[in-house]
Amino acid sequence: MAKRNKQYSFILFYFIFSTGDITQKGYEKKRAKLLAPYIIHTPRNSSSHAPPPSSSSRYRERRARRTHRSGGTRDDRYRSDIHTEAVQAALAKHKEEKMALPMPTKRRSTYVQSPIETRTPPDSSSGSEDETAVRRQSSVVAPQPQVNPNLQSPESWVNHIVQGSSTSSSASSTLSQEAKPHRLCDGKTLKQCSNVLSLCVRAVGCVTVYLSLLLPLSTFTLPVGVPVSSRVSTKIQQLLNTLKRPKRPPLSDFFTDDAEEIVEVPQPDPNTPKPEGRQIIPVKGEPLGVVSNWPPALQAALARWGATQGKSPALTALDITGKPLYTLTYGKLWSRSVKLAYTLLNKLGTKNEQILKPGDRVALVYPNSDPGMFWVAFYGCLLAEVIPVPIEVPLSRKDAGISQVGFLLGSCGVGLALTSEICLKGLPKTPTGEILQFKGWPRMKWVITDSKYLTKPSKDWQPHIPTANTDPAYIEYKANKEGTVVGVAVSKVAMLTHCQSLTQACNYCEGETLVNVLDFKKDMGLWHGVLTAVMNRIHTISVPYAVMKACPLSWVQRVHIHKARVALVKCRDLHWAMMAHREQRDISLASLRMLIVADGANPWSVSSCDAFLSKFQSHGLKPEVICPCATSPEAMTVAIRRPGVPGAPLPARAILSMGGLSYGVIRVNTEDKNSALTVQDVGHIMPGALMCIVKPDGPPQLCKTDEIGEIIINSRAGGNMYYGLPGLTKNTFEVIPVNANGVPIGEIPFVRSGLLGFVGPGSLIFVVGKIEGLLMVSGRRHNADDLVATALAVEPVKTVYRGRIAVFSVTVFYDERVVIVAEQRPDASEEDSFQWMSRVLQAIDSIHQVGLYCLALVPANTLPKTPLGGIHISDTKQFFLEGNLHPCNILMCPHTCVTNLPKPRQKQPVGVGPASVMVGNLVAGKRIAQAAGRDLGLIEDQDLVRKHQYLTEALQWRAQTDPDHVLYILLNAKGVTVGTATCIQLHKRAEKIAAALTEKGSINTGENVVLLYPPGIDLIAAFYGCLYAGCVPVNVRPPHPQNLAATLPTVRMIIDVSASACILTTQNLMRTLRSKEAAASVNVKTWPTIIDTDDLPRRRPPQIYKPPTAEMIAYLDFSVSTTGMLTGVKISHAAVSALCRSIKLQCELYSSRQIAICLDPYCGLGFVLWCLASVYSGHQSILIPPFELETSLSLWLSTLSQYRIRDTFCSYSVMELCTKGLGTQTDLLKARGVNLSCVRSCVVIAEERPRLALTHSFSKLFKDVGLSSRAVSTAFGSRVNLAICLQVHQPGTTGPDPCTVYVDMKSLRHDRVRLVERGAPQSLPLMESGKILPGVRVIIVNPETRGPLGDSHLGEIWVNSPHNASGYYTIYGEESLQADHFNTKLSFGDPHTLWARTGYLGFVKRTELLDASGDRHDALFVVGSLDETLELRGLRYHPIDIETSVSRAHRSIAESAVFTWTNLLVVVSELCGSEQDALDLVPLITNVVLEEHHLIVGVVVIVDPGVIPINSRGEKQRMHLRDSFLADQLDPIYVAYNM
Repeated sequence: MAKRNKQYSFILFYFIFSTGDITQKGYEKKRAKLLAPYIIHTPRNSSSHAPPPSSSSRYRERRARRTHRSGGTRDDRYRSDIHTEAVQAALAKHKEEKMALPMPTKRRSTYVQSPIETRTPPDSSSGSEDETAVRRQSSVVAPQPQVNPNLQSPESWVNHIVQGSSTSSSASSTLSQEAKPHRLCDGKTLKQCSNVLSLCVRAVGCVTVYLSLLLPLSTFTLPVGVPVSSRVSTKIQQLLNTLKRPKRPPLSDFFTDDAEEIVEVPQPDPNTPKPEGRQIIPVKGEPLGVVSNWPPALQAALARWGATQGKSPALTALDITGKPLYTLTYGKLWSRSVKLAYTLLNKLGTKNEQILKPGDRVALVYPNSDPGMFWVAFYGCLLAEVIPVPIEVPLSRKDAGISQVGFLLGSCGVGLALTSEICLKGLPKTPTGEILQFKGWPRMKWVITDSKYLTKPSKDWQPHIPTANTDPAYIEYKANKEGTVVGVAVSKVAMLTHCQSLTQACNYCEGETLVNVLDFKKDMGLWHGVLTAVMNRIHTISVPYAVMKACPLSWVQRVHIHKARVALVKCRDLHWAMMAHREQRDISLASLRMLIVADGANPWSVSSCDAFLSKFQSHGLKPEVICPCATSPEAMTVAIRRPGVPGAPLPARAILSMGGLSYGVIRVNTEDKNSALTVQDVGHIMPGALMCIVKPDGPPQLCKTDEIGEIIINSRAGGNMYYGLPGLTKNTFEVIPVNANGVPIGEIPFVRSGLLGFVGPGSLIFVVGKIEGLLMVSGRRHNADDLVATALAVEPVKTVYRGRIAVFSVTVFYDERVVIVAEQRPDASEEDSFQWMSRVLQAIDSIHQVGLYCLALVPANTLPKTPLGGIHISDTKQFFLEGNLHPCNILMCPHTCVTNLPKPRQKQPVGVGPASVMVGNLVAGKRIAQAAGRDLGLIEDQDLVRKHQYLTEALQWRAQTDPDHVLYILLNAKGVTVGTATCIQLHKRAEKIAAALTEKGSINTGENVVLLYPPGIDLIAAFYGCLYAGCVPVNVRPPHPQNLAATLPTVRMIIDVSASACILTTQNLMRTLRSKEAAASVNVKTWPTIIDTDDLPRRRPPQIYKPPTAEMIAYLDFSVSTTGMLTGVKISHAAVSALCRSIKLQCELYSSRQIAICLDPYCGLGFVLWCLASVYSGHQSILIPPFELETSLSLWLSTLSQYRIRDTFCSYSVMELCTKGLGTQTDLLKARGVNLSCVRSCVVIAEERPRLALTHSFSKLFKDVGLSSRAVSTAFGSRVNLAICLQVHQPGTTGPDPCTVYVDMKSLRHDRVRLVERGAPQSLPLMESGKILPGVRVIIVNPETRGPLGDSHLGEIWVNSPHNASGYYTIYGEESLQADHFNTKLSFGDPHTLWARTGYLGFVKRTELLDASGDRHDALFVVGSLDETLELRGLRYHPIDIETSVSRAHRSIAESAVFTWTNLLVVVSELCGSEQDALDLVPLITNVVLEEHHLIVGVVVIVDPGVIPINSRGEKQRMHLRDSFLADQLDPIYVAYNM
């Protein structure tokens, strides 16, 4: 049965071809009649998705009512009634389901349209009233109707092909025309959005990012070790293992493309149509006729006409109004060409020097409005035997593709340019009057060829006219798909033979008149209008592009006036003539015997030809004179339709299935007329040529008869090579076709034409597209012109200009993605644009079964143009990829078209217990991942024990033994000391505060007291005052006076949560707390007792409190985490002493030492260094409040230099401030005498992964002022233990520098660590987080099983040390949380030790370096916070990695942050450039996250600089940002929803 079906379809295919041109309706009738006997009628499923008849009939009625209106202003280049109907029908399908998506949110001020009068008029006119009559409503694309398996009709196999060809889901069309602009905070919008998302998941199925599919992955990777029951000697086995595991894996392991393991490869569709015909046989053209009086060279023909027919007109040029400007006769053309040839060869240099020699290349630079000068220059070069290279006139340095023209001139070795005087005056000049040196151009000598500058040759001088040979005659430029401009060299014999074959094919006669509208410098305009015309003494009327823009009917008028026999036009010219048709009725085209349509190979030309014929048939135009042709710069004329005999039937047309075409297969469209493509033939191949069709990719294998392939030609009349590019030449001009077995079919070389097509019945050639317009998406071919036609069928009259659409593909994540860019009309509203874009997505998805990746609208006249007004595709693509397109509207649809993402990982239940893992590690010879600092040691002297038991006792002891020793120096923005504290001063100030607390505050022992102070010595005094009084200090950052609304609630929250009985503060802050502004944010009447400590009386407390036990709480440390959680931890007196002692040992701190601190003193290690360490160790601390750097950037660095500081502590925000603000001013710092050679340790205090890029930048930038490259290091602490690591370089010791490793990011997402080499793809550099402090032990644990992990495995960092925090401070006392975080045990291994969980992922690696004790150094690497990680597609992502990629995407991205919202990844980027760059960032951010992290970005938010909240430690507050985003408080510049 299947075999019979195929047979019937081929009969149908051939029958439709052979019956001539029929309308779509006739075709449908004929098809139904033919197939009726074979169709078994089965009742259709009631759930069919066909549109309701009422709507389609209403639509037909509406169309019928419109038919009498004139469509005079339509752009019919891509116009097809059938196709427009198909698009409208496809859109009508989506009327059933209406879905509102949030429109992109745009700040109103972002785009200011330029005034209308400054714009150039569009190339094609605006739409007519009939376009506005119907604005079809659109909604969601319904899934394609399923084929009934019982339907055994001959068309069912075709139906299967159409149905099975969809590789993209119809969910691309989830964008509705009804969508209205929503405010972001609108709860309804968010709800709609989540509904849309859930619908997306349902519609897209396995394609979407949200579905979890199985991907078994073991949590642990255990290398193969020694087998337990091994018969081989252990020594030999160890040796084998050593050989098996080289120290450094081979480079190929790191630098191979790992696409295979990343990309989800779609399974081949069994219904994919495959070619079934026999192998094609090469098609031979008619023999090239032998004519007795044929000239031996083209120059000889000119010499003949110049001598015998001197007064015969050769060329008529028109002025801008379309009236004849001058006529050049053959006599004048000959004499001027001879004069130019003589001048070029003899008169350019000095008397003895000849600048030009035969065979040299010369550029011809003439405007399109001056064909006469060009003709003289071209024939003058031929007579001088130099090789002309015609190029476009450069108008500015920023011309589209200008540097590529320079590449052409360079590859051709051009050093001389011929031009006219007028043209030379118009070229851009330097201020000194010299011609500008254009970008990429070689140095040029300019020669004017006007007659008055030429020298008349002596009577005995005659140009040498040899018989045509294989030397190059001229070079024609050609821009390829990537934008590179190359020169196709045409030999003298090829030029002559081409003229001969065109004369024979077009039946040119001597003395005919030809109207040429095409560019005479290249292609058909040159071949017919300049070369073949002279060969046959034809009179050419040249109509320049500028005239066509001013008077579109001018070429038709010239045909009428001159009774022209041949006209040479493009579809555009047919369309423009129809537009202006009403202006003149008394014109006749009866004289035309050939209307050659130069771009007739474009499949969409058929409708232009039909429409033009229907308009002008009443003016004498005969149907048989329309002659489409197919050409390419390499193969020259491939085929042309010969003029027909009056009354004979017109040639056939093919109605092909677009689904079949996308697989490169010819199938007659029998089922879904929406996806049909009507193609007209381009006639037969040229006389004397041989043609084959070969596969467009891979080896040139011959196609089958029902297969689309590239047309290749063997002919004497074609290009010979790409001049100066032998490698490219071989692949294009020397192709030898092979058969299915790979055997060459002969030795004749063929030339690739770049045209895709097939041979129809009667050896007619059909072209369906060009290689350069081919978009290969997921293994299917789509033609850019087809996509343009579909976009234009969506009635864009109010939105975009018809002639200004660019379609191209970009490679993102191992596949091509389709991008459409169009110019938006100035008066188009946001809603109109968004609706049009949504409908284009739906139409392309329905008709072509391909998802669009990006659709962008740019302001009018901003796309780069070609010289004749078309869009410069490769430059547009380059602008898009570089972020220089500046769109005003953009729609990204990655969810629809990215179908090759890896399957989401589903975590498997852990089948291996922690004990087995540990045993496995031991068997494999791997150590457990743990590390420890050196021992704290014992203090033998009991005095020291007493001194160090409590900090209060340490301060009292120092006040007695060394009262005048300065502990603290506070600096202001000018670097001036504004406060100092000696041991005795600090002791006495603490006593005053203790007395005030007892008397004024009536504070009981153990109550909590809030310290609210700016960074300074008052804060330190208040802290010790609390300890003296027996209270528990709670240090709180004061509210920002300029931003009370945002900062005061946090202060209030900490006061409430800590249940503090009193607030110690300054006078200024007390006034702020009670101000009206504060009352707007919090209830100021319920503050606890506030004590102002500025002017306290000199009192001493009755006694200084001494805690009964060291386990009592010393202070509470409150901090807001990056996830927005406020947590307070209890720090005991024992922990304080142990921590201070550990820091003293690590940093070697003594009374004689001086350190500088530029940190916020409110929590964590910053507070410990600011307030506690100096009192314990006795060293002097120079305090630099970080906010002072805002007014004096160099304060910190100047202080280091002035005081000759060896050790300094700072935060990342301070380091970033210096890097950005002072990085370019190192010379200025040097001039001021700043010298950092004294600094041996600059430690960054943080609770995060070390920021390698920032520390490296800082080291590099300030190397010039003496900073040592190994000075910068990092510290690491967490909530459960404030200081785990701290690296300080000791003088004279051999401790290891912090080491850096490179880990594979893909493994990291799977919770594994795989070390790779530097520079490997997907590698992430990680720096050791500092040296582990004395007394601290860390172990890496699986957070789920709580079992210890092996060396270099990723797990949670657990810590055991005497300075661990005692627990969280909560009013309710959640014991389970305390036990889980602070007093937890391993599930296997060491069941007795109590560990605290840091909540950070990391790993321990034993390095080759030795520590001070001579043991191998264990390095701890922190990867990121567990709470911050994003769980997407079953994988674990660290926000910082995605943010790093985003920040690299475009120069205008200052900072970025990511978070998730309803399973979507949201990227917020700060824009530091102009607001017109805002929309450029959207595709670049989407691309980079997809490429590097294999995630689809759901929402891109572009905001102003400084919007992303950052805490005092320089960490991003992503959850605050998320809350602000959802509450619509960001005031974004632009929000893009990538649906």
